[in-house]
Amino acid sequence: MKCRLLFSFSWIGLVILLALSIGSAGHAQTLDVPRYTVTDLGTLGGAYSYAYGINNAGVIAGAAATPTQSGGIAQTAFLWDDDLHMINLGTLGGSGCPDCSSEAGGPNAKGVSPILSETGEIDPNGEDFCAFGTHRQCLAAIWKRGTMTALSNLKGGNNGQAYWTNNQGQTVGLAENGTADSTCSTGTPFQALRFEAVVWEPNGKIRELRPLQGDTVGYAFGINEHGQAVGVTGLCSNTQAPPIVPGTRAPHAVLWEKDGTPVYLGSLSGNVFTIPADINDSGVVAGASLSTDGTIHPFLWTREKGIQDLGMFPGAFLTGIPCCHTLNNKGDAVGLTVDGTTFNMRAVLFHDNQLLDLNTLIPSNSGWYLQFGGSINDAGEIVGWGTINGNTHAFLATPCHTDQNGSQCRDISVAEDKSNGTALVPTPAKVFDLREVRSRYGRLGVLLEGSR
Repeated sequence: MKCRLLFSFSWIGLVILLALSIGSAGHAQTLDVPRYTVTDLGTLGGAYSYAYGINNAGVIAGAAATPTQSGGIAQTAFLWDDDLHMINLGTLGGSGCPDCSSEAGGPNAKGVSPILSETGEIDPNGEDFCAFGTHRQCLAAIWKRGTMTALSNLKGGNNGQAYWTNNQGQTVGLAENGTADSTCSTGTPFQALRFEAVVWEPNGKIRELRPLQGDTVGYAFGINEHGQAVGVTGLCSNTQAPPIVPGTRAPHAVLWEKDGTPVYLGSLSGNVFTIPADINDSGVVAGASLSTDGTIHPFLWTREKGIQDLGMFPGAFLTGIPCCHTLNNKGDAVGLTVDGTTFNMRAVLFHDNQLLDLNTLIPSNSGWYLQFGGSINDAGEIVGWGTINGNTHAFLATPCHTDQNGSQCRDISVAEDKSNGTALVPTPAKVFDLREVRSRYGRLGVLLEGSR
């Protein structure tokens, strides 16, 4: 979410997420590859939008600008589906804080979406925990049945962030505790209190995920259906709360077993920067780590083989996978790569041991330049953001399974349909539940229950 995983570039004012990569692009394009149509998800009336997650029913979560939000950073959480299109989820600040921001992740199979949101209150310690630049209180929350509900903090803490919710209703993220630490501002600008990786259980009860021995802080980005979570732990002085600067301040990659036991995953070049971004239901972990050559490489971790360097996208200074839900149960992963000379970003797909530039897999006349792959579901549907008609918009890339030259793949962007790119914005009160149902074609779809 934002998507917080790895780092922030000032020129877009957002966290840049990382993409999984291996092999060479030139070689990859000669192999059997999927093709995609692209759907423009629109905005909430402003100029830009970002997609952060997609479930197996094709329901998408993210954040977009409203008519009063600008600058690329200010944004409001949304859900999107084929029927209602973009649904404005609002913020915890409500109508009393029109310039508050929020972001949505997930949702899970029941439509429960993890949220991080500002409130109308200024943080008492001057922190900027949501990193929107406002220094407001930042709270973890969930959106369920048309209502956004704040999740509890640890005792003494003022702020939290939620990142992913599994189908059991467990939500992972981080929350402050009441321990003041003068070294925290070294790791995270303006930070005064320590923070811990946490799980919120379906009943809302918060549970700490203890750090590795000797560490004092941490955060969790992903959780699978078995209750295993992944994230980072370290000292407050050398660990940055998300969003994160690439290459530094993420010392120890951790997998937490279902009972909360932390397992150290290792690194590619010492304990400086290693971030596990996601864990699938087979227990495979994907992430990014600073390599010995000074660039950021993607990795996979398995219990049998440990951490494995997947190499580097040619000419890039970083590649990797992002938070959240960017590794599916078939082993496909998405993200981005950043060129070391031009600093251009490209959305990438890791599929069947191939690294693929998503821009080569969509219709050449679509008008899209896909910059970031933010999430992938088990059907291979991909969401993220890119540019179209000079604006940054969230997209949905849908596999079209046609011939290799893509001649049967027709772009279905909103910009070309009858809505002229204008997203529908029903109020959250009109949407009570999101449930997966099996269609007669066998695909999991979405049933939205309640009045419309």
